[in-house]
Amino acid sequence: MNKDYQLGNLCSVGSSKRIHLSDYVEKGVPFYRSKEIIELSKGNNISDTLYISNEKYNEIKEKFPVPQENDILITSVGTIGISYLVKDANFYFKDGNLTWLRNINSNIVDVKFLIKWLKSDFFLTQIYNNNIGAVQKAITIDYLKQVKISLPDLLTQQKIASVLSALDDKIELNNSINIKLEQIAKTLYDYWFVQFDFPNEEGKPYISSGGKMVYNEVLKREIPEGWKIKNIEDICEIVDCLHSKKPNHVFENDKYYLLQLNNLLDNGLIDISKKYYVSKKDFEFWTSRITIKEHDILFTNAGRVAQTTQVSKEIIAGIGRNITAVRPKNISPTFCYLSINGIDIQKQILNNIDQGAFFQSFNVKGIKLLNFIYPPIDIQKRFEKIVYQIRRKRELNLQQNQELTSLRDWLLPMLMNGQVKVTD
Repeated sequence: MNKDYQLGNLCSVGSSKRIHLSDYVEKGVPFYRSKEIIELSKGNNISDTLYISNEKYNEIKEKFPVPQENDILITSVGTIGISYLVKDANFYFKDGNLTWLRNINSNIVDVKFLIKWLKSDFFLTQIYNNNIGAVQKAITIDYLKQVKISLPDLLTQQKIASVLSALDDKIELNNSINIKLEQIAKTLYDYWFVQFDFPNEEGKPYISSGGKMVYNEVLKREIPEGWKIKNIEDICEIVDCLHSKKPNHVFENDKYYLLQLNNLLDNGLIDISKKYYVSKKDFEFWTSRITIKEHDILFTNAGRVAQTTQVSKEIIAGIGRNITAVRPKNISPTFCYLSINGIDIQKQILNNIDQGAFFQSFNVKGIKLLNFIYPPIDIQKRFEKIVYQIRRKRELNLQQNQELTSLRDWLLPMLMNGQVKVTD
């Protein structure tokens, strides 16, 4: 039999001490805002953040509570309701934007159950329907204290949390593996095509073994003798999206959908867990130029300017607004994608971004100016054989995560309301 509580009776609910601009330093204790907590909640690493000095942190620590393991932070302004269970507590956080929960009744509520509940519709529906702010959504500390939660007994909570945590742990492991695999692919590209220590005919590193280099006027640096520079139009087909009004979201068939900017992830993969379905008629219209398939490379034109992703085997779709497709033709496809994200082409992209009055853009005109290092085909094929396997493993990990997430989200409400029970 579940019992009802208010969140404020189970947890202390508060925020942090205000930090001033003058307290920021180049290195020290990480200082997280909403955006860092959102990334951490997704299992992503934080590569760039603000810092406060160790002295400032210790000063705060002497007078006020600081985050500790198993505390929970909730985004409370703008993008509200994103919850994060603290694991590594060596950080401080921005007051106002984040609300801080600390479990003070561990004999009543299990913190691992609580974080699952905070990610469920049982909690999110309440705060979305009761947030304040005419311009920007917000939830207050006083309101969070009054949020109602229905709890089973502690042992049942722990069993539910264990099942859901097993799924989350596998998702987090896959994310961690994908980050490492991405780093390996980039390192290999750098080793072969920036440092030019690819294996020569004898299997020895080219430049370290005295391989001959010649100066290239286009790239303003030396490249291996016999290598070429090719414009993207010589090796790829470039197809822009339609610049028509966005079609209505209509489900007729699972295969009729358009990729949107939110499907294109920063790590070069495509998340199709949330598809923008359209009618058959609209699908045929929006794919009149191209239906994307495996190996195609997608550029974002606006918003996240010049971000790129590569299409996996499972995806056959149309592309929505502000996306341009590049189809490798006379170049190895994964090598092509890594080249676009390599130092030479990234410099060219920066020089070709359009600076508008209100926002930047990178469109077909800029894409057509890109020039590639073009090694002999046998070197491309050797490299492709290695990096395609890395890319494919990342794509399959993402696909598995989407399936695990769907299973978790299906199980969560039924476990919470007792429709499904966990047995010993």
